[in-house]
Amino acid sequence: MISLAGEVVRKLPAPPVFFGLFAFGTLAVLLYLVLRLDRD
Repeated sequence: MISLAGEVVRKLPAPPVFFGLFAFGTLAVLLYLVLRLDRD
């Protein structure tokens, strides 16, 4: 049986804060576009 505790820890290509900021920025841009299109 394979032990899960012996699994090698995976490294992220960037710090978790970067992923949060990227997601926040992407959602903010999409929200801006939706609100802008709704105004027309």
